[in-house]
Amino acid sequence: MLGKEQIKRALASRQKLIIVDSSLTDAAVLLPIFVKGGRCHIVFTKRTEHLHHHSGQISFPGGGRHSDDESLLETALRESREEIGLKESDVEILGELDDAATVTSLFRITPFVGVIPYPYKFKRDKFEVEEIFALPLEGLMHKAAQKEEKAVYGDKIVKVYTYELDGRVIWGATAWILNQFLEILRAVESGAHCQN
Repeated sequence: MLGKEQIKRALASRQKLIIVDSSLTDAAVLLPIFVKGGRCHIVFTKRTEHLHHHSGQISFPGGGRHSDDESLLETALRESREEIGLKESDVEILGELDDAATVTSLFRITPFVGVIPYPYKFKRDKFEVEEIFALPLEGLMHKAAQKEEKAVYGDKIVKVYTYELDGRVIWGATAWILNQFLEILRAVESGAHCQN
C-alpha cells in the first residue's frame, strides 16, 4: 500500500528542478489526491472554452501568482479555493514537483501535491471551470494510458506526453506534471494502492 508518508518522503528525497527565466510568469498548481476505497484518485478541472489561456483544456487547479501572494504555495491554494472551492485548511501538502514551463503562454508553473478529504463538496467557479472530475491513479499508471512523443520547440527536442483515460485526454503542461508525479510513484512502488 502506497501511503501519503511514502509519497511525502519520495518528494522530499529528490532535488527539485527550478527554472530560472525572467521572461516567464510565475504560476502554481495543486495536484489534489484523495483516497476512495483504498485507491488514490487525482482531481482535475476542465477549463471553460472562453478563457484566454489554455481554454477547454484539462488542468490542475491553479493559476498565475498575484502580487500579494506571499509564496507560490499560497498561489496554488488560493487558486484552488477560487476555482473549485477547496479550502486551504482541507489540504495537506506532501511536497513539490519540478517547475514546468509552458511554451505558448510563457508560464513557469510550480506544482504542489496535496491530500484532500473524501468525499468533498467542491464549488466550481463557472467562469473558469466547466467541470471538476477525478481519475483513478491506478488507471493513469497503466502504460496503455500514456503516449510519449518527441516535438521540436525552437532548437530543442523535448518529450511530449499525453494521457487518455475514461474518455479524457490530458496533454501539455498538465500531462508533463502528471508524468513526473507518476514516475516518482513508480520509483517508490510498482502498485498504485493508497492509504491515508
